[in-house]
Amino acid sequence: MKRLLCGLLVLLFSPAAWAGDELASGKMADGTPVPYVLTTGGGAPAYAVILMPGGRGIMSPHIDSNGRLVFAFGGNFLIRSRSIFAEGPFVAASTDATSTPDRILAIVADLQRRYPGVKVYVVGTSRSTEATMALARPLDGKVAGFVHSSSMNGIATFDPRGLKSRNLIVLNKKDACRVTQPSNGVASHKNYGTELIEMDGGKSTGDDCEAQAYHGYNGIERETVNKIKQWIMAGG
Repeated sequence: MKRLLCGLLVLLFSPAAWAGDELASGKMADGTPVPYVLTTGGGAPAYAVILMPGGRGIMSPHIDSNGRLVFAFGGNFLIRSRSIFAEGPFVAASTDATSTPDRILAIVADLQRRYPGVKVYVVGTSRSTEATMALARPLDGKVAGFVHSSSMNGIATFDPRGLKSRNLIVLNKKDACRVTQPSNGVASHKNYGTELIEMDGGKSTGDDCEAQAYHGYNGIERETVNKIKQWIMAGG
């Protein structure tokens, strides 16, 4: 049976696989830490993407008793593609999904402290697009933009007209998950002019709403990420 919790139902804890991963943390105004996984590719970053997994949206990055960085992500498209996002003039910050503006701003501030002048985009997929849509207005003008991939059906009524921050919808035409129907992203594009990238292809394994289905851009991760990054860079 298809599940409502798309893309991250079984949490898998794993040590960091790439040398470019490190545990970082922003801090909210009240001092509350906001941990995230910072992934770098060695370039001089002009852009940063804050990646939020779908499903339950919980990563809980931390250092374990053996000194290893561990976090949960269940194979989620964005988090498993973080090293691709971090190539070239980009860094990636992977964190728990949230619709709380102050948590995102804490990470934004830490990224801009590390990389003065960096332009920050917030990226969600599947259920975490509920967060990106909710954040679009309170964070308008405070981040460079938002990317809503494999969006929940509510994207059909998402209207970014008049917003300063840029907004992009990304979908796979073959996505068969009933709560992320591609036609809803197309509707926002047609009705409100929301910018749109339509992917078509890949392979699908298991549940239609899971990370290894068309829903999670399985087999076309690099092509999808590169199109997102090209859109980001086109904004200057």
